[in-house]
Amino acid sequence: MANNNRVVVPEARAALNQMKLEIAGELGLSNYDKIDKGNLTSRQNGYVGGYMTKRLVETAERTLAGRQF
Repeated sequence: MANNNRVVVPEARAALNQMKLEIAGELGLSNYDKIDKGNLTSRQNGYVGGYMTKRLVETAERTLAGRQF
């Protein structure tokens, strides 16, 4: 399977990684950056990515709501 995760804004990588660790911690997955993700269930890994997406969409919606077009 090809990896289509290309970085559009390289400067955002550190912030996204930090967000991933915070969300994993909120979900009870401590030391997420050091554990073997292959030992987690698909559901556990999916929750982290899903909550990241949800939070990013919420942030974008708040940003767009404050703009005048």
